Formats: sequence, structure tokens, C-alpha cells
Amino acid sequence: MKRVQRAAAGWAAAAAWAAAGAALALLACAAADAITPLPALGWIATATYLIVSNALLIAGLRRRGASRFGQANIVTSLRSSVVGAITGLVVASAFAAVPVPLLVALIVPALALDAVDGWVARRTGSASELGARFDMEVDAFLLLVLSAYVAGSMGLWVLAIGAMRYLFVLVGWAVPWMRRQLPYRYWRKVVTAVAGIALALAVSGLLPGVDVVLVGVALLLLLESFGRDVLWLIGRAEFKPRVSGAGGRDWSRREG
Repeated sequence: MKRVQRAAAGWAAAAAWAAAGAALALLACAAADAITPLPALGWIATATYLIVSNALLIAGLRRRGASRFGQANIVTSLRSSVVGAITGLVVASAFAAVPVPLLVALIVPALALDAVDGWVARRTGSASELGARFDMEVDAFLLLVLSAYVAGSMGLWVLAIGAMRYLFVLVGWAVPWMRRQLPYRYWRKVVTAVAGIALALAVSGLLPGVDVVLVGVALLLLLESFGRDVLWLIGRAEFKPRVSGAGGRDWSRREG
């Protein structure tokens, strides 16, 4: 009974922080709307992101029977809400002008808090598998949204930055050995941070010409990082002989 009560308290805390974050995101959108009226799709995009991301988070907490919503998760939850506001502005930018200074003002803390939640997790001992996954998915979606915005001025090739993580996941669904648990590498966080900073500079327009080079470097670093992971997975996948129905030998991949 006590375990159920503790779990319920953890879910309630997550819901409360999700509500606070949603209010923050909607306030940011309202500020943008006061400067330049936002198309309805911008508001819908923000609301959809907030509903889906928080529903998945709470479902993950329930599935794991988490008894508390740690401090690091609070930081990530607030950062995720900021990403929701960024998403709304980026979607709105496809139909109308949006205040770029406000967009940049949201991107900067979204990137900065990525370092803060890891520090908080280490300092408070609140690190968890769910928290790490939550953090990673927020990172991936932020890169996807920013690359979509920057692709409007630099070209569709920039979308590769945001799409790479999701392509990796899609391939994993089709190829079982690609779903093997990867070892931790801090370099992944570094590359993600570099990509985020490069895209943020491109959004700001402060370094015309230079930002194209920086975004290109970020793409190369991501290709190197994902490529290293793929090679690691290939190195641990084995060929397993399997006798086919016709009596021949069928060589197929299996997870090592």
C-alpha cells in the first residue's frame, strides 16, 4: 500500500511540474503573439507537444513504479516545456513572421539547462534510466525542430541533423541487433551540444556565412558519432547459420 502511495505521489509531482511547464510554454507563446499574432497551428503545435511529451513521461514513471520525481527530472521537464514553446514558434514561422529575438531567448536556456539537469542528477543522486532517456529525447526533438527552422534558409541538407536520431531508431525497429544497449560515451553529449549551439547561431543570424560552416561541422560530428555507434553494433552482431526450408543454409544477423 505504501509503495502504491509513494508511486502516486511521484506521478502527482510529475503532473504538477508538467502543468507548471505548460503554463510557462503558453506564456512564452502569448509573449510572441503580443509582438506578432501567431497562426493557430503554432498554438496547436505547442499544445500537442506538451500533451504528448508529458503523457509519455508519466506513463514511463508508472511503468517503472517510480516513487518520486527527482530534481533532475524537474529541470528536464521545465526544459521540455521550453522546447514546446520553441516548437510552436518554429511551426508558426512556416506561415508568418515570428520574433527571432524571442525565439533565440528560448533556445539559449533550453540548451543551457541540458548541462544543468546532468549536474543536478549527479549532485542530488537523482539520476535514473528514465531521466536519461527523457533528457535524450528532449535533446533529439530540439535538434529536429531547430534543423527544420534553419533548413528554410540554408537548405534541406540541414534536416539531416535533426533526422539522424530518428532514422537510427527506425532502422533499429527493422534490424534487431541495432537495438543493442550502447555503452555510455560522453562524446555524444558534446556533439549534441555543438549541434545545438551551431543551430542556435544560425537561427540568430549573428554570424552570416560562418554559421553555415558551423552547422556543416555539426553535421559531420553527428555522422562520426552515429557512425561509431553503428560500427560498435556491427562488431557485436554475429552471423548465425540457419537451415532454410529448402535444405540450404541461410545466413542472418542475430544480436550478440
